[in-house]
Amino acid sequence: MVRLATQDDAADVARLMIGFRDWQGRSEPDDATIAATVERLLADPNTEFLLGGNPPVGVCQLRYRLSVWTGTDDCCLEDLFVDADVRGSGLGRELVDAALERARARGCTRMNLDAYEANDPALALYRSVGFDSWSAAGGNDLFMRLRL
Repeated sequence: MVRLATQDDAADVARLMIGFRDWQGRSEPDDATIAATVERLLADPNTEFLLGGNPPVGVCQLRYRLSVWTGTDDCCLEDLFVDADVRGSGLGRELVDAALERARARGCTRMNLDAYEANDPALALYRSVGFDSWSAAGGNDLFMRLRL
């Protein structure tokens, strides 16, 4: 089950984003900063969070911005995280599929993301739905794009 998060879901979104930060081995931003930023982003009409599971065990953050090159919004799949104990269950795919639906419904013609080049499961997921990738010179991130 995947659904659009509301302001009432701020604590769950923040908890999952904190989990993503921790999975990355980072200590910043601190929990309070993440929680406050999630509150602000939930109020932003150009940001959406999708939650998967009941209770939520996965999150996907989408950001929208107008592109001069297409005259439509681009969608950036900013973050995708699924709790370790449910990875491999298909929830990540459900979140990506829902993200694609949301982007198309908003009239987006492209979706972009970046992923850590050593994260083989994430790269396989994104490629399985049609994302192409290219590497930034000297970086550890792959930039990926899908035309919708």
